[in-house]
Amino acid sequence: MLGLFCAMFSAIAFAANDTALRRGILFASVYKSIIVTVPIGVPLFLMAIVIFGCWPSFHELSLNSIYLFSIAGVIHFVFGRYFGYKAIESLGSTQAGPIVQLGLLISLFFAFFVLKEAINTYHIIGISLLLLGPLFILFGKQNDKFTKSGIKLNYNKGLMWGLMCSACYGTSPFLIKLGLGSGDFKYTIIGGFVSYLSAMLFLVFIILISGVKYKDILEINPDGMKWFTITGIMGSTAQLLRYIALGILPISIVEPIHRSSVVFRVLFGYIVNRKHEIINIRVLSGIALSLIGVYILILQLDIS
Repeated sequence: MLGLFCAMFSAIAFAANDTALRRGILFASVYKSIIVTVPIGVPLFLMAIVIFGCWPSFHELSLNSIYLFSIAGVIHFVFGRYFGYKAIESLGSTQAGPIVQLGLLISLFFAFFVLKEAINTYHIIGISLLLLGPLFILFGKQNDKFTKSGIKLNYNKGLMWGLMCSACYGTSPFLIKLGLGSGDFKYTIIGGFVSYLSAMLFLVFIILISGVKYKDILEINPDGMKWFTITGIMGSTAQLLRYIALGILPISIVEPIHRSSVVFRVLFGYIVNRKHEIINIRVLSGIALSLIGVYILILQLDIS
């Protein structure tokens, strides 16, 4: 039951992350959003280590696990996040979601054909509906060129950034699962801390070699900083719950449920960013399909 709880609330927190990000990039660049959001994950995971008493698990970390967690962190939290945020900048959160969802296919390929996780007919039906929902939302949106607030959408760039993001988001769960081995959820929290720390150090390295001035980094619009801070907190919380879920449940269950965040993106987008998003009957129909898919996958869990 803990794994199911973490996977579902991870999806909700991740949707809140993207909703806040959509508002933040109206005031500041995606580049600065990465600078603000990535470091927030380090203290949050450190707090989780203290709360759950994870310190003994540090001794169980092998060099191979540290390497895998580090690579996963850089791929997901630096490259994947940047690509994903650029997709949101181009299309909005609700429209970027369906494209990013395609990373699920990569995760499930690794789960079923590399990690040899079991698959049955209900898995296939649930996953198909979960993917069909977001795609249903995306179809026909080429006619929606502007949001109500006048933001021009760029479908070509959005598709490019979204596919690049999906490749990163689809690969990182496999690396995390390899790094976890047979460790419990405390071990996964340690893994998440290593991932975020590696991503932050890599980001510092990129900033140093790029020659960006320290003053330019600090000059962020106050409204942008507020929304980016919310984005960072929600995103880090989502990842904490996701790492715990991956330590308890198979990838083939966690990732589909995690990607049901597209449903909550639409709901939160309507509440917070309705003038900056495209939301109509097609979107709501896609939500229904996704929810059915998630429900079918949940039924495959042994939560007794």
